[in-house]
Amino acid sequence: MVISRIWFTAAQKVEMWERWKRGESISSISRSLDRRNKSGVQQIIGVRGGIAPPVRRRAARALRLEEREEISRGLASGLPMRAIARSLGRSPSTICREISHNGGARSYRAARADKQAWDRALRPKPCRLACLGRLRRRVAQKLALQWSPEQIAGWLKREHPSDPDMQISHEAIYRSLFIQSRGVLKKELTAHLRTRRQIRHAKGAQTPTGQGQILDMVSIRERPAEAEDRAVPGHWEGDLLIGAGDTRIATLVERHSRFTMLVKLTKRDSATAVTALARKIGKLPEELRRSLTWDQGKEMARHRSFTVATNVQVYFCDPRSPWQRGTNENTNGLLRQYLPRTTNLSRLSQAQLDAIALRLNQRPRKTLDFETPADRLDKVLQ
Repeated sequence: MVISRIWFTAAQKVEMWERWKRGESISSISRSLDRRNKSGVQQIIGVRGGIAPPVRRRAARALRLEEREEISRGLASGLPMRAIARSLGRSPSTICREISHNGGARSYRAARADKQAWDRALRPKPCRLACLGRLRRRVAQKLALQWSPEQIAGWLKREHPSDPDMQISHEAIYRSLFIQSRGVLKKELTAHLRTRRQIRHAKGAQTPTGQGQILDMVSIRERPAEAEDRAVPGHWEGDLLIGAGDTRIATLVERHSRFTMLVKLTKRDSATAVTALARKIGKLPEELRRSLTWDQGKEMARHRSFTVATNVQVYFCDPRSPWQRGTNENTNGLLRQYLPRTTNLSRLSQAQLDAIALRLNQRPRKTLDFETPADRLDKVLQ
């Protein structure tokens, strides 16, 4: 596998791994880096087994670029090495080695010397399993018996309490499995893992079959305080209601009045959902168009188009946190009285959905002191 042909800047690689650790998919990362083909990102992440390389840092006592520039100026001025070392607070032997390793006094250049020192410092250290053959064979045997790396590490610690050469952490075993460039454990052994995955994923990340994270999401934590306390109308919560045969409609609930709107969806793609929702929200008066809170479903992948069309900012809940849209979740439960799970929602017209929403909006609600959502909303609009 040739990685050198895939050109990413150092900053792009940092961003790539940060996004991967946050749980974004390879496709999503490729789009964020303006790469049409995801193979470049896939190769870089795949060769590391999904495990981000450690951040390289210079040793505390290593010469800095500024010091190398001082050395270069001192040489150009004809200063002896001891004088240069004294001005930098360094040993003369350090300055002597620095100059001799980088072309001598006549050819020394600070920037080139700094880069060469950085390149020379890249000395990969053999991993523990590569150095300890007996330990490597025992780990491979237990993996073949479908033991987990954590079980292997715990068992070795109990079996060989006084032999450090027969002990290893479960994380080191995972790394030797996933990072195949180490050439220590056969990749086929990953088939014995419980998950059978061959690459490390962040906790809570979507599986490779998912479509990745929605771009430019704005968290619910940035939603205005007025939406949280329900004092100001115009803040909505939305979700999909699923029927038989994976048919679906969109549900919208206004947080202040609990007023509900239902939206027919003819297709499952984001463009259709966003267009239908924008058309529905766009009919509302301006004072009822403030914000919309949604979960991280892919139907809102084009949320920016929705915001442009309606001037309504979309805020996204945290993954697997339905309580952050509690009003909408409760309303969907009430709608099941009219739309059981066995209902084929594709057969219902928008007029029929409007009639169901009307019935729900004209029912008294305990949370509104038995006022109806329709009456509460009328008061706002008067």
